[in-house]
Amino acid sequence: MNELPTLPEQNPAPAPVPAPAAPQAEESFTELLQRPLSKVAIALLLLIAALAWSTHTRFGHLRQEMARSLQKGEATNNETIALARQVSEQNKELQAKVAALESRQSEAQSQQVALEALYQDLSKNRDEWALAEIEQVLSTASQQLQLAGNVQGALIALANADRSLSRSDKPQFITIRRAIARDTDKLKALPGIDVAGLALRIDSVIGEIDALPMLSDSKPVAPSQLAKARVKPVTKPGAPAPDGFGARLQNVWTSWTGEMWDEVRQLIRVRSVDTPEALMLSPSESYFTRENLKLRLLNARLALLSRNEAAFRSDLANAQDTLTKYFDTRARSTQSAQAALRQVQGNNLAIDMPTLADSLNAVRTYKAKP
Repeated sequence: MNELPTLPEQNPAPAPVPAPAAPQAEESFTELLQRPLSKVAIALLLLIAALAWSTHTRFGHLRQEMARSLQKGEATNNETIALARQVSEQNKELQAKVAALESRQSEAQSQQVALEALYQDLSKNRDEWALAEIEQVLSTASQQLQLAGNVQGALIALANADRSLSRSDKPQFITIRRAIARDTDKLKALPGIDVAGLALRIDSVIGEIDALPMLSDSKPVAPSQLAKARVKPVTKPGAPAPDGFGARLQNVWTSWTGEMWDEVRQLIRVRSVDTPEALMLSPSESYFTRENLKLRLLNARLALLSRNEAAFRSDLANAQDTLTKYFDTRARSTQSAQAALRQVQGNNLAIDMPTLADSLNAVRTYKAKP
């Protein structure tokens, strides 16, 4: 702080002289006031005193304002320090939270990477499992198609494989699905053969063999059947009915001679047979003949299911020969069995079955990719 100005020192008083008379002292002071220099000095002193008082007053106000400012600054500084401490504590807490979040983020990223790798492994393994299953199904269907001609089974296998691939949205499976579609079109273009219907006809003939009459089983016709078959005399409409003893005698004679002729006809039977040994079969031989015929038809059925054209034709031809040689071909049941076998023989089994090579190669090529 600047020091307050001091008043200028006055000139030292003159040496004491003997006091003059009072009128002289009053005259000297009045004269002194009347001098211009003294007036200026007095005015200057008054001005300096006013200036000093004003300066002192201003300095007082400045001191008060400075004190208030310092107090406010100290309060603000204290608040700033407290706020800085709070901010520092919050910063530390935020740093701890950020560190925790970073650690959790790193853990989450590592878990995400592990989950992505696991998902890729599972997806790859799932695709591999699905393709392995499809390959196995198509391979089995191809074998059945070549060995047994099971066209419907192959079509079902191809449809199931295409349905399994359609569940995945991977564009890499489009090539496999195209190959499956080509094989499906090839199978649908084949001529249709009712294998099940033909097998059922053969089974029906097998079931009728035990009831078919054989040449060695011929027995005399019963008298009741002969009576039914005997021709009765026919009378013309409008003609009078025979009456009298002569008519009755004629009826008795006709009846007696008819019965005699039936008896004679039962004793002697003339029949033309191409294979006389067929009439000489014993009951056991007849049984084995029927069983051999059944086995022939069962072999023909198996050849039909396996699409073996040569074995199918051979077994049916042997069955027809057995029916013609050992069975009564005049019987209606035998004729029905022969007609059913001829219908079965009329079907052509010599069809070149396509393979499922396109679908299998497409699946194996996809599996071979790294």
